[in-house]
Amino acid sequence: MKRRDFMKTGAVAGATAAASTLAAPAIAQSKTELTIVSTWPRDFPGLGLSAQRLAARITELSEGKIETQYFAAGERVGAFDVFDEVAGGNSQAYIAADYYWKGKHPGFAYFTAVPFGMTNPEWNAWIKFKGGQALWDELSGEFGLKALTCGGTGTQMGGWFNKEIETADDLKGLKMRIPGLGGDVMAKLGASPVSLPGGQIYENLVSGAIDATEWVGPYNDYFMKFYEAAKYYYSPGMHEPGGGLAFGMNAEWWGKRSSWEKAVIEAACMEENAAQPEEAIANNGEYLQRMVNDHGVELRTFSEEIYDSFGEAAAEVFEETRDHSALAAKIDDSFQANLREMGAYLKIAEVGFSNERNRVLDI
Repeated sequence: MKRRDFMKTGAVAGATAAASTLAAPAIAQSKTELTIVSTWPRDFPGLGLSAQRLAARITELSEGKIETQYFAAGERVGAFDVFDEVAGGNSQAYIAADYYWKGKHPGFAYFTAVPFGMTNPEWNAWIKFKGGQALWDELSGEFGLKALTCGGTGTQMGGWFNKEIETADDLKGLKMRIPGLGGDVMAKLGASPVSLPGGQIYENLVSGAIDATEWVGPYNDYFMKFYEAAKYYYSPGMHEPGGGLAFGMNAEWWGKRSSWEKAVIEAACMEENAAQPEEAIANNGEYLQRMVNDHGVELRTFSEEIYDSFGEAAAEVFEETRDHSALAAKIDDSFQANLREMGAYLKIAEVGFSNERNRVLDI
């Protein structure tokens, strides 16, 4: 047989074998039910639609062998009840920001975002290639969970305020919706952080129960209509430079899944992990212009003095977080070391290029 014919025949045979290997478990297995609860409102642009898209994609990729049933915040349990719902085995998975659970363990904050932390590309690099997933598994495993990354918001805005913030003193006494370690930073500066689910922020801002709020960025914030209650929109946000999201599963349920089922769920999560931040980048510029031009939003930038105050407060918060436990310290060690290593390179490459590109193109 000629070498060319042999290679062609071998390639066809190999492809056929690979296809049968992948397809056979899907054909053989019976349907697996996967109930997913979320912290986001139904049909909510950005976060909510991303969660719904992921749930549907798991069923689609599995050709119906994994049958998902999706519940938005409040439809099965409250937004902040999804952790216990899944850890207790009543539902199989949640889609959320894991920093909501920092009251259970402060280490969870690192698996969403922390002040002055990693951007989405850096965070994903840490999770996938620098030991972040193993630390996430160790932490989540203590609560009977297994988490995968399934989305990201990109660098978030600093938030909506009903007054101008000219110095750090202007934060004193301010009631602000801001979860995670970012809320702890604000508390150090005299603000009163409030943790609210997304669906309850608008009513509290309009009523005056809170004076300020952070959410995500222009694409998500536009549909929340925060511009009706707060005039000043600040950037950049120090609290969530990346905003990674979690597909948290009951660990016992996950352990019983076949390798094929795990591969399907992981593939769907990885796909949405890329899609959500890309969607945000695609839409943020347009919706920022709409808010400024159509709704009179005044865009502001935090001063260097305020940012320095944020940095000093963040250093204290990290020390307190490390003091919580050996695991918290181990997570922080890994996060901070990799942040500095990756950040030093990105400063030379991506950041250096972006600064020069924007200067030359006058962006």
